[in-house]
Amino acid sequence: MNRALRRISVACLALFVLLMINMNYVQAFETTKLAGETGNVRVFDQQFSYQRGSIIANGDPKGVTIAESRLLKGTDMYQRYYPDGKVYAPVTGYDTIYSQSGIEQTENSLLAGTDPRLAVHNLTALLTGKQKQGATVELTVSPAAQNAAYQALTNDGGHAAAVVAIQPSTGAILALASYPTFNPNELTTFDGAKLDKADEKLLTERSQPLLNRAIQETYPPGSSFKIVTSSAAFSTGLVKNTNTFVSAPSPLILPNGNQLVNDGGEICGDGNPPIIQAFWMSCNSAFGKLGIKLTAPVLRSYASQFGMNKPLSIPLPVVPSVLPEVKDWTDPSLTAFSAIGQFNDAVTPLQEAMFSAAVADHGTLMHPYMVQQVVGPGLSVIEQAKTSVLSQAVKPTVAGYLQSMMNEVTHNPGGTAYLTASPQATGGIDIDGKTGTAQNGIDNGSLNDAVFTCFVPGSPGQASPIAVGVIVQGGGFGADAAAPIAVKVIKAYLGAHPS
Repeated sequence: MNRALRRISVACLALFVLLMINMNYVQAFETTKLAGETGNVRVFDQQFSYQRGSIIANGDPKGVTIAESRLLKGTDMYQRYYPDGKVYAPVTGYDTIYSQSGIEQTENSLLAGTDPRLAVHNLTALLTGKQKQGATVELTVSPAAQNAAYQALTNDGGHAAAVVAIQPSTGAILALASYPTFNPNELTTFDGAKLDKADEKLLTERSQPLLNRAIQETYPPGSSFKIVTSSAAFSTGLVKNTNTFVSAPSPLILPNGNQLVNDGGEICGDGNPPIIQAFWMSCNSAFGKLGIKLTAPVLRSYASQFGMNKPLSIPLPVVPSVLPEVKDWTDPSLTAFSAIGQFNDAVTPLQEAMFSAAVADHGTLMHPYMVQQVVGPGLSVIEQAKTSVLSQAVKPTVAGYLQSMMNEVTHNPGGTAYLTASPQATGGIDIDGKTGTAQNGIDNGSLNDAVFTCFVPGSPGQASPIAVGVIVQGGGFGADAAAPIAVKVIKAYLGAHPS
C-alpha cells in the first residue's frame, strides 16, 4: 500500500512540476501570441482601456499628429481619433473594434503595445501602477505635400486619381494621396451595429473610397513608359546618345499589318528626328519601332530594373506594377504597343514616382518607405528606418540622357508639358518630366487616363528634393489634368523646405 501511495505521490508531484513549467513558459513566452488570438474577450476589452500609440506625419520641421487615442468623455475607454481623417486616410487606414488597415494594421503590435520590444516598458508600468501605452509611429510623410496632394485631387472635377511623392536619394515617401477617400472617424465607434452600417456604406459606394489607388490599383502608363523604352535603347547601344536619329514613320506599319499612329496623326519632325525630339514630342511611331527592335525580353528586363514586376512593401503592401511575361507575347507587333505604355502594361501611381526618382538619383532606385522611426512611451527609439537600394535602374550616363530629354518636355516650347510645367507656368520652379495619355480600355465615352511623372533636379552638388507620380482616371491629357497636380505638390513641399 505504501509503495502504491508513493508512486501516486511522485506522479502527482511530476504533474505539478510540469504544470508550473508550462505556466511559467506561457507567461514568459506566449503572452504576445495569446494576446493576438481572435476571440480573446479579455484582451478585446483591454485594448481600449489604455492609450494606443499616435501616428505622426513627421516630414516637415514640425510633425503633425494624424492619429491618436482620446479618452471618451464619461468613460474609461480610449477612442481612436483622426484630426485630418480624409487627408491621411490612405496612409493611416483605420482602427476599429474589429480590424485595422493601413499603417494602423502594419504597425498594429507597436501601436497597441503588444510588441515584444515593449515588454519591459509594460512590466515597468504594471509594477509602478502607471498606465500601459503603445509606441508612437513617426512617418516620412510631409504634411505640406500631403495636404497639397489632397486639395489638388479633390479640386480635379471628381475624377478618381492618386498622387505619390518620393525623396529620390532616400526613397522616403513624402505624400501618398488617393481620391475619392473616406473619413476613418466614422469607423471608430464602439457601437457594433453603427460600425457595420458605416462599413457597409463604404463597401457598396460606387466610387470605392476604401480603395487606395496610390498603391492598390494599376493603370496603363501611356507615354510615361517611354522613359523605360529610352533607357533600354541607350543601355543596349541601340541609340548612342540624345542626338541619335531614330525612325518615326507616320504611320508605323507593324509586322502584323496594323498601323501605329501618333497623337492627332502628327508627323515627328522630318520622320527621322533625334530621339530627344521624339521624346519631347512623344512620338508613338518612333518608340514603337524602337520597342520592336529591342524585343519583349529586353523591355521587360529594364522595366523590372525600374521596380516593375516586383512585390513591394512600404510597409503597406503594394500591388506590383507589371509588364507581361515574355511567354504571353504572341505577336512582335504587341511589343510596339508595350513600348509606348499600352498593351498590358500596368503601373501604380507609386511606380510613376519611382520612374522619375530613379532618373533623379543618377540611375539608382531606392526602396520606397514610409515609417521613419518608432518611439516607445519612454522616448526610446525602438525602430529606425534604414535606406536601401532597390536596384541600379540605369547607369549614371543613361540617367543623364533621360534627364536631358525630360527637361525638354517641360522647357521646350513644343514639349508636351511646356504649358503646365515649364518655369514660366510654375513660377520659376525647375521641373523635368514626362506626360502620358493612356487609353484605358473603357468604351463608354470617357476620356483617357492622364499621367505625369516628374522631379525637381538638384542644384549643383545637391540631391533632387522630390519626385512625383500622378494618375487621373479619365482625366484626358497628362499635361492638362495630371501635371498641374504634381506642380501643386512640388510647390507646397519646396515652400515647407526652402533649403
